[in-house]
Amino acid sequence: MAREDHLITVERLAEELMSAAPPVLLDVRWTLQQPDGSADYAAGHVPGAHYVSLDEELADHRTAHPAEGNAAAPTAGRHPLPSAATFEQTVRRWGIDAGTPVVVYDDNAGLGAARAWWLLRWAGVGNVRLLDGGFGAWRAAGRPVSTDIPELPDPSAFDIAPGSLPVLDADEVADRARAGIVLDARAPERYRGETEPLDPQAGHIPGARNAPAADNTEGGFFRHEDELRAIYRELGVLPGTDREDRSGTGADRTDPAGADAGGSDPSSPVGVYCGSGVTACHDAFVLSMLGVEAALFPPSWSGWSNDPDRPVATGAER
Repeated sequence: MAREDHLITVERLAEELMSAAPPVLLDVRWTLQQPDGSADYAAGHVPGAHYVSLDEELADHRTAHPAEGNAAAPTAGRHPLPSAATFEQTVRRWGIDAGTPVVVYDDNAGLGAARAWWLLRWAGVGNVRLLDGGFGAWRAAGRPVSTDIPELPDPSAFDIAPGSLPVLDADEVADRARAGIVLDARAPERYRGETEPLDPQAGHIPGARNAPAADNTEGGFFRHEDELRAIYRELGVLPGTDREDRSGTGADRTDPAGADAGGSDPSSPVGVYCGSGVTACHDAFVLSMLGVEAALFPPSWSGWSNDPDRPVATGAER
């Protein structure tokens, strides 16, 4: 899938919204500091957009464990995935079917919208794009802004196909970090364990490589494909890397076929995680644009660090 299958410009979105078959438009404004974006949505949004609560519709904190009552276990992380049955009802309520065109946006460089993209693709919805530049780009272009709350479309009868994108559990991500590539999408200081404002331990999964989601964009827009390829080539995700050999020999550690000489299996999906399974979707989105399949570890660091039996690495080295 090419870049245009993942991203839509303000100009193109304006055209499609005026067409006979406009996309379903979802406003996913969310940040860690302000998870409830409903007030921002109410103050102004792209006409026709429906507000999506990331915490309530793109996560399920009620994942029941009989021993713990109606709450997710700490090892499920801060944003557990909704159950397939629950998300199917959400998708149907949005009027989305397998081939329905969907556009998602936020005002935070796509960090929240990427979670909606990932879940819809995981559910088997094939045509989902992010608005490049988000609501800020729409407003900066002088496009109309609405405070009207649109009616939801007629509900669909879509039977979702959960698992259309791969996921990893804790044992699988540990194995993948040892034998392949796992990317940590958090800020470098959190990856290195210098600070941890949210979770019980600081550091990262041993073997994981730091790929901050913030590096995927500049000024709210996704970087040019050549820049993104350079970033992920340096991380060893793409073939042909000339990254420095960490053993100190000065040798290139990638063979001509693209397999990492340290043991990476290029046929296996790249693992991705972050703090709670939200911004890792941003890395997964970019990797998909680059033609690389990524497998999400949904509990991410918030789940891993709540398990006292899991090892923790610190510093810049994997």
